[in-house]
Amino acid sequence: MISLQNAGKRFGPRVLFLEANWLIRAREKTALVGANGTGKSTLMKVLAGQESLDYGTMQQTRGISIGYLPQEGLRLTGRSVFAECLSVFDELHEMEREIERLGGQLAELDHEGPEYAAAAERYSMLQERFNALDGYALDAQVGSVLTGLGFGKEDWPRQTDEFSGGWQMRIALAKLLLARPNLLLLDEPTNHLDLETRNWLEGYLRTYPFGYILISHDRYFLDVTIDRTVEIWNKRLTIYQGNYTKYLSQKDERRAQLVAAFRNQREQIEHLEAFINRFRAQATKAKQVQSRIKELEKIERIEIPEEEPVIHFKFPQPPPSGRTVVEAEGLAKSYGVKQVLANVRFTIERGDRVALVGVNGAGKSTLIRLMTQVEPPTAGSVRLGHNVVSEYFAQDQYKVLDPGARMLDDISRAALKVPELALRSLLGCFLFSGNDVFKPLGVLSGGERNRYALARILVSPSNFLLLDEPTNHLDMRAKDVLLEALAAFSGTVIFVSHDRYFIDRLATRVLEVEGGTVTAYEGNYEDYLRRKEALAAGASAQEPTAVAKAEPAGKDKPAQFGTTIVIEGGPDFPNGAAASGAARARRLNPIKQKQMEDRCAFLEEEIPRIESAIAHTEEELGVFVSAAETQRLTTLAEELRTQLAAFTGEWEELTLQLEA
Repeated sequence: MISLQNAGKRFGPRVLFLEANWLIRAREKTALVGANGTGKSTLMKVLAGQESLDYGTMQQTRGISIGYLPQEGLRLTGRSVFAECLSVFDELHEMEREIERLGGQLAELDHEGPEYAAAAERYSMLQERFNALDGYALDAQVGSVLTGLGFGKEDWPRQTDEFSGGWQMRIALAKLLLARPNLLLLDEPTNHLDLETRNWLEGYLRTYPFGYILISHDRYFLDVTIDRTVEIWNKRLTIYQGNYTKYLSQKDERRAQLVAAFRNQREQIEHLEAFINRFRAQATKAKQVQSRIKELEKIERIEIPEEEPVIHFKFPQPPPSGRTVVEAEGLAKSYGVKQVLANVRFTIERGDRVALVGVNGAGKSTLIRLMTQVEPPTAGSVRLGHNVVSEYFAQDQYKVLDPGARMLDDISRAALKVPELALRSLLGCFLFSGNDVFKPLGVLSGGERNRYALARILVSPSNFLLLDEPTNHLDMRAKDVLLEALAAFSGTVIFVSHDRYFIDRLATRVLEVEGGTVTAYEGNYEDYLRRKEALAAGASAQEPTAVAKAEPAGKDKPAQFGTTIVIEGGPDFPNGAAASGAARARRLNPIKQKQMEDRCAFLEEEIPRIESAIAHTEEELGVFVSAAETQRLTTLAEELRTQLAAFTGEWEELTLQLEA
């Protein structure tokens, strides 16, 4: 659809990228990655036609439609939410009006006349196209997308002006998804989405019939939505096949190859220079010396760009608390007539890392504020345990900072024993580098101050951290530092986050806030989803072998945070799911199992070979030879990708059967 050839772009005196060659094909699902400031958003604007290249060319297939969602800055006014989204179908509405006009004409025209034949042909063509575009279900399409993006039916008639910036971006995203352009360009589409909405968007994009390019700091989101990764690194574009995790692995391999090539080249250069220096003064060797000098001049020097330093930060470990950190009994909270929580009971123990999950407005932030005792409960109690000292990071934490204090001075006062070099490294990881650390906090934006407030908590933590959306405004590097620090933290952590990867890596337990109640699940978010699915399947099947339930809490037995989920078995399999799995394993024919294992081994060898072939074909496509050769390589790449998808799907299915 789009071809970049030797493309380059500057930002003032600084070169963002050069000699970029990128062939963007239909239906490819691509992530655009790179460190902050490398030019990802600028390249997206170039592809969207909002900025021009400084070098090279960009060619675009005639007639393709491109939809672009920037990070922020869109403002929609003048219509209701539903009408704004419905406006993307203006062409279809015009088509519908023409169909109605033609229908009226057909009823009046002479059936034998040429005007009738022309009108009937036009009517039939429009009717067929209108049906193909699902024109009679436009309202349903809009309602489905708005619901998926978190808009309740009560929001649909509201004016777009009433919504904040984050919700404005959701409306803009809804319009793009409904318009279904041939190429979607989404710059940080998950910035303003909660976890449930991200899950919906993941499913929508996986079934999107056309291509898209994503910029995102959500690792899990990229892993499940893309099959190709393009990195801006060292002012060049490098293309990798596979999702984000595969890209990281391939990048390490490529860097190792580059380092090896650099060392070999250095040896060659040193050998040539040694020969030249040794025989430069000898007239009999003049010809050989000149030959070596020319050879040395022709060598294109390999450069290894500096990697961003990896920051490893550890919390100063706090004094231990008692075993019970928080205990809630009959906890309730209302705001006027609206009841958010009712009769909530749970216990949190030392060392727990608890993720609070639930839809927007369910009461997650309210529950955190009750535990910090920032707000009083309407009924019941929430008590902190022995020697528990809490630290609370709110979504608007920046409001409590001293706007007149300089950043480095302020964080130094909070961490008297931490060296300044370590503090500056930490601030650099949170995107404050150079002279930024000397800025007064008051000149920073809200997002920047929140980033700083989180870094400040890291240097002097209490033994009980309550973090409300700490991953907002952080890139992957900062999230990794925060994740590593929290994983090594000896205290207790309760957090709300919309980053699936962050939750899966950190949480040891999950508290679901839903319908005014709190339900506890052991494990991380993936375990929580698995148990929710088991509960849903059991409720629909109503069979004892599939029913999953939480042990109820009675009057004399308050629900503990570690409530276990019990899978009840039937008479044949008293141990439930485990026994059922064992029975399936026993029923597997040994010969069939051996065949499946052999096939798996074959696929595990074949898949990397196909991936390498695809990468090699992509590299060849980067160099234009002829139109016929480009067509041949494009067809070959498509065939290889189809084969890779088939083999990968077969391997996953066989693996699941063997592990069942």
